[in-house]
Amino acid sequence: MNPPSPRLPAAVLFDRDATLVVDVPYNGDPALVEPMPGALEAVAAVKAAGLPIGVVSNQSGIARGLLTEQQVHAVNAEVDRLFGGFDTWQWCPHGPEDGCACRKPQPGMVLAAAAALGVDPADTVLIGDIGADTGAAHAAGGRAVLVPTPTTRQEEVDEARVVAADLREAVRIALAGGAA
Repeated sequence: MNPPSPRLPAAVLFDRDATLVVDVPYNGDPALVEPMPGALEAVAAVKAAGLPIGVVSNQSGIARGLLTEQQVHAVNAEVDRLFGGFDTWQWCPHGPEDGCACRKPQPGMVLAAAAALGVDPADTVLIGDIGADTGAAHAAGGRAVLVPTPTTRQEEVDEARVVAADLREAVRIALAGGAA
């Protein structure tokens, strides 16, 4: 049996915290937003390829009473400004115990992002830093690339189908059709 041939995604989705921007736990302050190393260039490469891009992000700080929706909107607006705009933003305000269909690793945000972008979820690649990101992509029928950080658990790395050293490499893999 031959492996499937690589295919260019119809859209690339990114996790926000620890993927696009430095993770500040439950950040509600736009002034604390700082791009991850290489993130601006990585997103620019996807835009240069002509692909739509989106963000899918768990924001359980709302459910935990640590953030307001207005604070999440303000932080997202700063991320949008720094990166030159994303085509869709999907974020989940629920906590892990809420059992919603949108919180990663559930597929809801990936499905919503694909619908907003007018693409088949199977033709998306989600780039993120934890197993919940890759799990959401796969649950939606899409592909994923894991970019581990010091907080990524080893079992998440071991279970990932595709792992990249950094965001720039993840984008190169996605644009080459190598995500799985």
